[in-house]
Order: sequence, then structure tokens, then C-alpha cells
Amino acid sequence: MKRNAAIREALNFDDVLLLPGETAVKPGDVVTRTRLTRSIEINIPLVSAGSDNVTESAMAIALAQMGGLGIIHDNMPLGKQVEEVRRVKRAEGDMVQNPITVAPDSSVAEALDLMTTYKVSGLPVIEQPSQKVVGIITHRDLRFFEDFAKPVSELMSKEVISVRGKVEKAMARQLLHQHRIEKLVVVDEQGRCTGLITVKDIEKMSRYPNAARDGQGRLRVGAAVTLGKDALDRAAAMTDAGLDVVFVDVAHGHTKEAVGTVSIIRQQRSNDVQVVAGNVATADAARSLIDAGADAIKVGVGSLPGAASRSFAGVGVPQLSAILNVFEQCDMSGVPVIVDGGVTSAASFAKAIGAGAEAVIIDSLFAGTDEAPGEIIYQDGQAYKVVNPAAKAQHRPLTTTQVRDPFKLDEDPIDTSVHYRGSVVHMVNQLVSGLKTGMAYTGARTIKEMRDKAEFVKTK
Repeated sequence: MKRNAAIREALNFDDVLLLPGETAVKPGDVVTRTRLTRSIEINIPLVSAGSDNVTESAMAIALAQMGGLGIIHDNMPLGKQVEEVRRVKRAEGDMVQNPITVAPDSSVAEALDLMTTYKVSGLPVIEQPSQKVVGIITHRDLRFFEDFAKPVSELMSKEVISVRGKVEKAMARQLLHQHRIEKLVVVDEQGRCTGLITVKDIEKMSRYPNAARDGQGRLRVGAAVTLGKDALDRAAAMTDAGLDVVFVDVAHGHTKEAVGTVSIIRQQRSNDVQVVAGNVATADAARSLIDAGADAIKVGVGSLPGAASRSFAGVGVPQLSAILNVFEQCDMSGVPVIVDGGVTSAASFAKAIGAGAEAVIIDSLFAGTDEAPGEIIYQDGQAYKVVNPAAKAQHRPLTTTQVRDPFKLDEDPIDTSVHYRGSVVHMVNQLVSGLKTGMAYTGARTIKEMRDKAEFVKTK
């Protein structure tokens, strides 16, 4: 023990309240746009956790549409995680790049299987090996058709309305309306398919004006990795699939393995993807990860009394103090702080932002929602969302390339059911409403002003 060091006081969210200040700001005036990383902004400071009972593509799509971000969990084979990322990036955008296609001699059954798997209503038909577009097949062509062995070429529409290169949204709308079609095929100079513009995508862009999008209008998405070669392989493959942010997600981020993993991902993918690293609870740990190339720091080690690191190893830092520990170091480097753990209500959400966080990761509050993985079951008059433990165990068998997080103590419980909570939209609205009200009380119109103006008083 450092005998000369005084034992410091550490506080959690329940130990303090925000001090009200003079204000001309109403909750409706508050702007919640914030930085997620050095170069990525989102419109609400909420991120869904990379846990296997919280975030797969459905949750990530829902969060991004509302302005936040989802972290695809890594308790699944690499190929499955890559596909989950692709699903989010294909969900909507200015144009579907590299769309799912089918060959003229493919069977109707194959086309239907692709449409079902990727949840699309039509496929460009591509001639091999020229890669030229020769038709398009949609659900409308297949309606009431039952000879599934027939080739696609016998049913496809051969008159394909296409455009070359980049097309303005207004022109795309005009062509779709003029020809009474739902899909516009984008081709290059050689007539090869490079993208797809759909009526649904245009409608979604209008329906979700607050969505977190990349430069191509696609929804933002993050994904978790752990350590070692498996983490590097996953980061590389998912980045190729369009991943925006890789989360190096370990229980104790101040280790040689964690710092090394961040450093290698940064070196290999310096211009392709942002890197969030953690978890940490001290300024020294944050400095190590920033020096390794992290674009945001994730804070949270034993943040709540029930955390395994506290009860099993006697290690942890209450979350409010952990944020204050790392904020100055991160602020000097222009690196955002992301809180992971300890936020269990709208009130603690507002306090986390006031303490210096630019975004907050939500785990248990989002588990059990419609968009989370699992099935709804009913027992004794109560509804539960259940993730099958057997299926979870089969997701990702240990291989020689994987390095398990040696500090992870929270093992999956045998009972993986949580109370059913309805749509995550309601939970997000409740959290954001509480944050806006807390910000207005302090006189803060923006997230930055909240960090500058927030003052805390101890309650005990």
C-alpha cells in the first residue's frame, strides 16, 4: 500500500445533485448533439451496449435512427458480426452500395431466400461474368408464383431504369415517380451495377431527420472486439464492411494487451475507423490509451455496488469520481469521455453529462426491449425477453486466435430473462427528456455548456 497516500473520497451519481442555475433555457431549446469520438458526432448522447442481450443489428438501426449509436456485440462468429454490421449499413442511405444481386440462371427459390435473409424487396439481376445489369426482380414479380425451381430470367423485369454515377436526390425522386418504380439501379460507364436507390430509403431519410449518418447517408454503427489476433481480424473485416467505430471492450483497459490492441488497430486502420478504448477509471489509464491512438475513452470499473470487480476482487471506482478522474486528461487531448456503467435513470444520465461525459452507454435499461435480441415469453402473467442460454453458448466457441479478457468477472447467468419493456424508443425518449430538463435547469443549451456550467452538491 502507498502508505503516504491519503484515502480519497469517491462519489457515485446517487451521492450528488445538480445545482440549479439562472436560466433562460427551456427543455425544448436544448440541443443534444455531441461528439462520440474525435471526428464522429451523434445527435443524442446515447449508445447501446455491446452485450449479447442488448445490441445486434435491430437495436443498432433503431438507435441510429433516433440519433444515437449501437455497438454490435462480439459473442458470435466473425462472419456473423460482419453481417450484422452490413445489415445496419444497408438499412438506409443515399444509395445502397454494392447491393445484394442475383444471377439470371439462379432459381426463384434462391432469389426469395436472399430477399428474406437481407430483408429487401428486390434484387438487380447481374449477368456473369460481365457484371452488367440485365434485369431486376421484385416481390411484385414473384407474387402468387409457386414454381420455385424456375430461373429468375423467366420472371425478371428486363426494362431496367438506371442512372450513371452519382444522382441528386431530387432527380432520383423524379425518375422513381415518372416511371412508377420503387428501385433505381445505379451503374458505371460499363453498365455494371454499383448501387441502388429505393423509394423506402428516400422515405426513411425524411422520416428520421435526426438520425446519426455517415457521409453517404448510411446509419452509423459500432462494434465490440476484445483482445489479440481475434480482435484485429474482427476490426479489419468489419471496417471493410463499413464499420464507423470499433470499441476495444475490456474490463480493465490499463493493461499491456489492451494498449497493444488499440495501437495495432490504429496503425492498420488509421484512416478507416475510429477507435474507442476502455474501460478505465484513472487519468494514467486514459493517457496510456490516448497515446496508443484511442479516439474516445470509455470509463467504468466497478462503478456500482453490485459490480463483480467490487464484490469479488474489491476493486472499483464510483462512476462520478471515475469521470472526474479522467476528464481533464481527455479534455486536454480533445478526446471525448464515454460513460459505461452506472447510468440507471434519466437523473444519472444528466449527472454523467454534467460531470464531463459526451456520451453514455446503456446496458440493462435497453435489455428486454423489442429491438434487443431474444424472444418474448409469458410466465405467471408477466412478459419476459429471453435470450436462449444454449444459443449464446454456441455463438462463439473459443479458438486459438481468441484472447479472452482475463479481468472479465461478470459471467452470463443461467437465467437470461429480463422483464419485457416494449420499444426502446420509449426508453430513449424518457432518458433524453430527463437530460434536456436537467440541462435547462442549469442554464445549458448544449452538451458543452452542460459540462462547463454543471455544479454538484453532495446529498450525504
